[in-house]
Amino acid sequence: MTKVYFVRHAQSDWRSGSDRDRGLTAAGMEDRSVVLEFLRDKPVSAFYCSPYRRSLDTIREAAEHFGLPIRIDERLREREAAPGGNCRELFRKRWADFDWHEPGGESLRSVQSRNIAALTDILTAERDKTVVVGSHGTALSTILNQYDPGFDCGCFLRIIDWMPFVVELDFDGTRFLSKTECVHVEKIFEQ
Repeated sequence: MTKVYFVRHAQSDWRSGSDRDRGLTAAGMEDRSVVLEFLRDKPVSAFYCSPYRRSLDTIREAAEHFGLPIRIDERLREREAAPGGNCRELFRKRWADFDWHEPGGESLRSVQSRNIAALTDILTAERDKTVVVGSHGTALSTILNQYDPGFDCGCFLRIIDWMPFVVELDFDGTRFLSKTECVHVEKIFEQ
């Protein structure tokens, strides 16, 4: 069995940097310790991550603890958002139609397709191992929706303030077996 611990990043500082370069708030930097403490006794053999700084910063401490490099996969990045695209009305519209996107934005189907392609490659490369994947709220939610179609907009909004959030997905090869929500820190999602 392959265990994949997806780690949604800690609270990011929405006021600084581009989406790709945005770091964590001071509270987010402190909350990284929750991820390390959760993973500390797990037999982790690999770390993969979105190229976005907030995701890298969230799992870096844990990767250093295990003495493992973080493998960057561009496909694990967050949804390309258009300016002003993070309001709850637009969240609902995207979840109602996975192919819809605002001008300059990316559809949830596109996010899901590239994230699932990356995950499939990870499952093939890391079969029967324990892996950590640094992720994002929307990207992770589309992955969860792939394996549990009942994971919908309401579920996405339930976890929107969970930063960081760790969820375990178990696989036999590439066949999904189960999902377990492990640990999270409640923070305000800033837009």
